[in-house]
Amino acid sequence: MSTPTPLAGVLLLVVDLQPAFLKGIHQTEAVQKRCAFAIEAAAGLGIQVAFTEQLPRKLGGTAPELLALAPDAPVHAKSTFSAFGDDGIAETIQNLELDHLIICGIETPICVYQTALGAINANLQVTVLSDAVGARRPEDAAFCLSALVRAGVHLLPSESVFYALLHDATHPFFKGYTQLVKKYT
Repeated sequence: MSTPTPLAGVLLLVVDLQPAFLKGIHQTEAVQKRCAFAIEAAAGLGIQVAFTEQLPRKLGGTAPELLALAPDAPVHAKSTFSAFGDDGIAETIQNLELDHLIICGIETPICVYQTALGAINANLQVTVLSDAVGARRPEDAAFCLSALVRAGVHLLPSESVFYALLHDATHPFFKGYTQLVKKYT
């Protein structure tokens, strides 16, 4: 398979998928699987991928099996809950000249929620992958996702988002994408 042409202006931000956090997430295996799907789909489409880690020196880094899916993706340590609360990450994202931020990861009512609001405040279009975010308490996540939609965030399943980015069955990555869909079903 040839290297895809990068899809300019779009970034998949993978938020805090650290084993220390994953073990407390409701349906953690399903969340991690959908995040893996999103990372592989983004890479196949040529979408930039970046990871954040909450206090990695204390809590450990991102799950290695997820990092392996995008080995060249930058990993940003943070202490703030919003990735946009960290000046270095915010500046890096701003320098990418993005139009659209796609978010997956954990935890929905904290870091995902605050990062999505930060992206809205930075005048980005934001899509949260509804099937690739997780929380310790699903009811808290539901309230926060509802609030994000009211704030202008798109809340959609991963497959819908990536099919929309493919746009057409003649896209060079279409066959590879459908294989990913089957792999992660």
